[in-house]
Amino acid sequence: MIKKIINLILCCFIFLSPLVAQKENKKFTNWVDVGISVGQSQGAFSLSYNFAKRIGKKQKWEIGTGLRLSSYMGSKKDFISAGPAKYTRSFTFPFLIVFAGQNEANFDTLTVQRPFTNSLNLQFNLGYHFSDKWYAGCNIDIIGASFGRKGSAVFTNNGQTTTDPNVKPSSFNLLLTGDHDKGSLNSEFLLGYSLNKKIRVKAFYQFIFIEYKSQSVSQVYDDGTINNRFRNKANNLGIGVSYFIF
Repeated sequence: MIKKIINLILCCFIFLSPLVAQKENKKFTNWVDVGISVGQSQGAFSLSYNFAKRIGKKQKWEIGTGLRLSSYMGSKKDFISAGPAKYTRSFTFPFLIVFAGQNEANFDTLTVQRPFTNSLNLQFNLGYHFSDKWYAGCNIDIIGASFGRKGSAVFTNNGQTTTDPNVKPSSFNLLLTGDHDKGSLNSEFLLGYSLNKKIRVKAFYQFIFIEYKSQSVSQVYDDGTINNRFRNKANNLGIGVSYFIF
């Protein structure tokens, strides 16, 4: 399943990539990006290949895509119920769901002792060039696959705890907004400064979803619906560097 998803991502990325013959066109940019971020008892590393096209009358705006590998690690992190959204949010309309209240009474917790995941995702990029030096932008993962460390976790339901010795990362990632999302997804809001035509440094705020699946324990809602997906939502700060190929 993971191989099929990765092959699909690669095919989409190749299809969306600008032709090599266009590399001299200044409207197109192409770069490799590396970033590292840290949060409370957790951190992430990312490596991506990106391309974008300048748009607008003054060519200030930039839109594009990329292929990103994100690695996440933590220590004794709590993963709460990941859905379905109708049980975890006060309303579920796509996109607007991010403003919905949380139904905490329906949250169970999976405490993963040593979470470690790797996610390969197709991403969307959007940015604005204030000048030749300063740049601001954002990016978000769209679809992809994850793999990582299996391990022990403690499942907590109504104050009762049960050990699951073999939880694992969810394999399929898909952006659907809010608690409709599936799997592990990375996003950044960044500010960049170009040292020269080839190198740009950046500082960024990262919002990253990491999802694990329980194997021997499950959450059961009042109507009998079973959930085995649990998510950690990390807010990290990071720095990085981009190298422009053309």
